[in-house]
Amino acid sequence: MSLDGTYDDGNIFAKILRGEAPCAKVFEDGEVFAFMDVFPQAKGHTLVIPKHSTGRNLLEVEPQALTPLILGVQRVTRAVRAALNPDGIMVSQFNGATAGQTVFHLHFHIIPRWEGVALGRHGGGMADPAELKTLAEQIAAKIS
Repeated sequence: MSLDGTYDDGNIFAKILRGEAPCAKVFEDGEVFAFMDVFPQAKGHTLVIPKHSTGRNLLEVEPQALTPLILGVQRVTRAVRAALNPDGIMVSQFNGATAGQTVFHLHFHIIPRWEGVALGRHGGGMADPAELKTLAEQIAAKIS
């Protein structure tokens, strides 16, 4: 998909927000929703999405949604750090298929990194749901 298009309310993140698809939830408030990536690039790979936007990417999101979204990203990133003690944390966001975007609902990736541990492939193998639930609980416990 290109940078332009129509929001598809059948995308997996929209289904997760409506409770139609399962996820390992980390955090939710009135504006943002955070959950574990089922195709993690590293242990603790977490996604943060806006709850009320139909922006497919950063270029389409409503400006008023950006402040609570980025504050949610920061809050969850701090919790990932506190829970997992990584050596670094990569925060990324893709716009358009050519840039690597695979779900066309604006989202941020929070990916813990450890020295000497290779980063997995974006959209690689599916994680064990029980492990994701445990990680989600560990990270959620550190949300402040």
